Amino acid sequence: MSEMRIRPRQVLILIIVFLVILLLVHRNGKRTCQGPEFLQAIYAKQTENALPKIYAITPTYSRPSQKAELTRLSHIFMLMPNLHWILIEDSNTTTKVVRNLLTRAGLTERSTQLNIKTPLNYKLKNKDPNWLKPRGVEQRNLALSWIRTNVDPAEHSVIFFMDDDNSYSVELFVEMTKIEPGRVGIWPVGLVGGLMVEKPILNAENTQVIGFNAAWRPERPFPIDMAAFAISTDLLFKYPQAQFAYEVERGYQESEILRHITTREQLQPLANNCRDVLVWHTRTEKTNLVSEIKLNKDGKHSDVGMEV
Repeated sequence: MSEMRIRPRQVLILIIVFLVILLLVHRNGKRTCQGPEFLQAIYAKQTENALPKIYAITPTYSRPSQKAELTRLSHIFMLMPNLHWILIEDSNTTTKVVRNLLTRAGLTERSTQLNIKTPLNYKLKNKDPNWLKPRGVEQRNLALSWIRTNVDPAEHSVIFFMDDDNSYSVELFVEMTKIEPGRVGIWPVGLVGGLMVEKPILNAENTQVIGFNAAWRPERPFPIDMAAFAISTDLLFKYPQAQFAYEVERGYQESEILRHITTREQLQPLANNCRDVLVWHTRTEKTNLVSEIKLNKDGKHSDVGMEV
């Protein structure tokens, strides 16, 4: 038998192939971003462990559009590596629908699924017959309790109340990473309060909030939407009494939590000195299921064996 000889050129080719494979494996081990500059900056900070974690708190309840709306939000979490999603269901148990959604989105390790039922017998003490109970009070308070129990108070992080029917720009979450310890970040919200945009009014130096342009109940201490602010988590530990409450008037839930932890003057303006709109108070119209109802009367369902 003749001996097989490996020529120097073959050795060189093998070394090059090995190095290329090694480089590809190394690159795949890191999350990279080819998107806009603000996202590239976020991924660069992630590799330096310089990103504060953002705990996004989302109360949710069972309805025909629930999975569709949560799916839309899940895409933001896929893009932002420093988000942790706290989903609190208004139910007696956690549901398979939400659990499956988190699994399919690859967010099981970056999410927390909780549940608590809003009391059915509660009626608000004020006289508004169309506002029987504030929405999300039990759910948001449970999430705050979870954070106080499970989050390291020495590690800088941010809390944001992320309703499931709003529309969010990914850039908003980039802005949240700029929130300083001990501060509450604030920005404009589009399509809310009867206006195209509700926004803070800043001083001449753009360093301090001196008012708001709110048209609905402008006398509120903080006449803003729930999507208009995010809180440095250390404030939650510093002020353990800060939470939401049933015994407040309609539209005062934002003021109820903020009054414990900050003042207007201490708010941190973000989003290009409150000139950029990065979140919109959208609402999904009630799902039209007239034909489905007719099917149900005959014992039929269009979604047999499917999760919609």
